[in-house]
Parts: sequence; structure tokens; C-alpha cells
Amino acid sequence: MQLIEDLRSEHDLIELVLGSLRAFVTARLAGQGDPGDGLQFITFFRRYAGDFHHDKEEAILFRALAERAELPADRGPIPALTGEHRRMGGLLDALEDRLRLPLASEEDHKQLQELAVDYSRSLWRHMDAENPVLFPEGQERLRRFHVRELPSRPMNGEER
Repeated sequence: MQLIEDLRSEHDLIELVLGSLRAFVTARLAGQGDPGDGLQFITFFRRYAGDFHHDKEEAILFRALAERAELPADRGPIPALTGEHRRMGGLLDALEDRLRLPLASEEDHKQLQELAVDYSRSLWRHMDAENPVLFPEGQERLRRFHVRELPSRPMNGEER
């Protein structure tokens, strides 16, 4: 199913940028790098991972699983994964707030490190639940209900 292949490919890019975010934070904690670059990472995760990728999961895949393949929308993987999307959005907000401020104290350094680690680990775990479990099982469930393909959507200008 092309939608699921697209989502997996998007995960690959998100994983690469997560690694770059962690390297950027390490550099910032060492007094290196351009502080403005941090906001570019935030923009990527907010627009591409959030607005584009998570929206495709929720509006297309999760909706199809609930409406066309009888997967419960009120319990199980759908609300768990959408809840994780919201939680990671909150972590991203906190990370953005921390990146906007100078690193003036040891506590500032600690907060930035903890937020970057929490966000990246949360997103990696999330993708690790989707790639080998939800995507193949969801695709099989959709096939059992005679759904062979789902529509996708291109990125809009902000997401691109």
C-alpha cells in the first residue's frame, strides 16, 4: 500500500533529522553552533513531522482503520498513538521555548539536554511501534476489509 510506504519513508527522514537535532544540542551545550539553527529543527518537526506526517497518519490511516476496518477508535492503538502525537507536540513546544533562551546556567544546559533526549526518544519509540507493528498489521486488517489502497496527499507550501 503506497500510503504506508510513504509513511515509512517519512519516518526515515524524521529519524535522520532527529539524529541531527541531537548532534546540534550536543554542540550547543559545548558553546558551538548557531542558536538560530535550533528553531529550524523546530520548524521541521512542527511542519513536516507534525502537520504533514502525523496528519496523514491520523486523518487517513487511523480514520480508515476505524471507519473501514473496524479498529476501535476509543481504545487500543489509535488513541494511544494520537495521544503520543499530542505529548510529543508538547515536548516540542517546551524544547522550542528552551531553544529561544540563552544557555546561561547549568540548569539551562540540563533542561535543554533532557528535553532533546525526551523528545527524540519518544519519537523513536513511536516510530518503532508503527513501522514493525501498526503498519503491517493495519495493512493486513485493511486488506481483510477489502481496502487495497488509501489516498495520500502532497505537502503544502509550509510543510515543504
